[in-house]
Amino acid sequence: MTEKNLIKKVKQKDQTAFSQLVEQHKSLVFNTCMGFVHNKENAEDITQDVFVKMWTSIDRFKGDSKLSTWLYRITVNQSINYVKKNKVKNRFANIDDEKNSSEIKDKTNTNSEQKEHSKALKLALNLLPKRQKTAFVLSKYEDLSYKDISEIMELSISSVESLLHRAKKNLQKKLLNYYKSNVKN
Repeated sequence: MTEKNLIKKVKQKDQTAFSQLVEQHKSLVFNTCMGFVHNKENAEDITQDVFVKMWTSIDRFKGDSKLSTWLYRITVNQSINYVKKNKVKNRFANIDDEKNSSEIKDKTNTNSEQKEHSKALKLALNLLPKRQKTAFVLSKYEDLSYKDISEIMELSISSVESLLHRAKKNLQKKLLNYYKSNVKN
């Protein structure tokens, strides 16, 4: 069955068609959420919220864009709202996650340098302005084209290019500052 037919059936509240759409798009949604929250359980919660939102608002989907573009938009908005609501809680969770991952690292002798780079990037990414972070996550984590990002964020392609340029510059500065202050001599 084509995606267009599935959407039509979902609009008629066909749960089987909805399950098929969820199955087709769940990894896209989950991976995008991970780009924002860096925590599997939180990303799973947001993913579930995205599909609830899809179910309840499918009648508003006009078909002017691809379903995946519409879902990305919902996912980005849900992720940003989640981060806003749980900012303090997420900071403590990230600290706990980092502590747990460092304990695991000590136990399993994994590549500590790679984990340190990953930690630094997550911290720097979380400090970016919302629109820069969104553009960066969609570009680098989801490997979307500038055109797709512009549709999702409802911006011109040149605005997306500008956001990505500023995001990269800001990440460079934040990472440089991080490594300067955390390098052990």
